[in-house]
Amino acid sequence: MVHEFASGTDISSIADAVRQIFHTIWTASLTPVPAPDQRLFTLLLLFSILAIVISPVWSITRNAITIAHEGGHAVAALISGRRLNYIQLHSDTSGVTVSSGKSSGFGYALTCFAGYASPSLIGILCAWLTTAGYVTGALWILVLLLLLMLTRIRNGYGIVAVVASIAIVAGISWGAEAEIRSSAAYLLSWFMLLGGIRPLIELQSMRFRGQGQGSDADQISRTTGIPGLLWIIVWALWNLLFLWIGATWMTQSFGGIHAVWASLLSLIPGLR
Repeated sequence: MVHEFASGTDISSIADAVRQIFHTIWTASLTPVPAPDQRLFTLLLLFSILAIVISPVWSITRNAITIAHEGGHAVAALISGRRLNYIQLHSDTSGVTVSSGKSSGFGYALTCFAGYASPSLIGILCAWLTTAGYVTGALWILVLLLLLMLTRIRNGYGIVAVVASIAIVAGISWGAEAEIRSSAAYLLSWFMLLGGIRPLIELQSMRFRGQGQGSDADQISRTTGIPGLLWIIVWALWNLLFLWIGATWMTQSFGGIHAVWASLLSLIPGLR
C-alpha cells in the first residue's frame, strides 16, 4: 500500500509539473514582447544578410533552410493525401523527403513546389507574430514543428541537426531574457525571408551547367509540362513577395523599409 501511494504521488507530481510547464509556455507565448531598438534591429538584418552571402557561414546556416525546405515537402505530402515515408538531412546541407503516391497530379506537384516555397512561409509567419509582439509564441511554434519533423527523420546527421535546432530554440524560448527572445525571433524572420533566395540561384546555376537533374524544378516540370526555369522564376517571385510583405511589417515601427535600409548602409563603413 505504501508503494502504491508513493507511485500515485509521483505520477501526480509529474502531471502537475507538466501542466505547470505548459501553462508557463502558454502564458509566455501570449505575452507581448517589445521590439529591439532600431540599431539592434538593423544589426539583426545585417547579420542575416552576412549569414547568407558569406559562403563559409552559409555552409552552416544553410542547414536551417534545408530543414524548412524538407519540412515543406513533408507537410505538403501529408495534406495532399500522400504517405510520408521519411526525411533525411545530410552534412552537405542537402536533404531528401520520400513520400508514396502517384508520381503525377496535383498532390505530387504541390509536394514538389512546397520545398522552395517553405522558408519564406516560415519567415512570413514569424514576421507576423513577431511584429505583433508574440516573439515567444513564434519560437515555440517552431519548436513544435521541429519536434513533429523529428519523428520522420531517418538518418543520424538529420537527427543531430534537428535535435540541436530544438535545443537552441527551446533554450532561448524558455530561459532567455525578453530582449534575446525578441532578437532571436527577428533574426529568424529575416533569415528565413532572405535565405530562400540563394538556393534558387544555386539551383539554376547547377541546371545551367547541366547538373542537378532530378531537382524539384525538373520533377514538377515533368508532371506539369511547364519548364523548370519558369518554376524557378515563380519561386523567386514568391520569395520576393513574401520578403517585401515581411519587411514592410517588421520595419513599420522603425520608419519603413527605406529608413531601415539607410540605417543598414550607415553601419557598413563602421564595420570595415
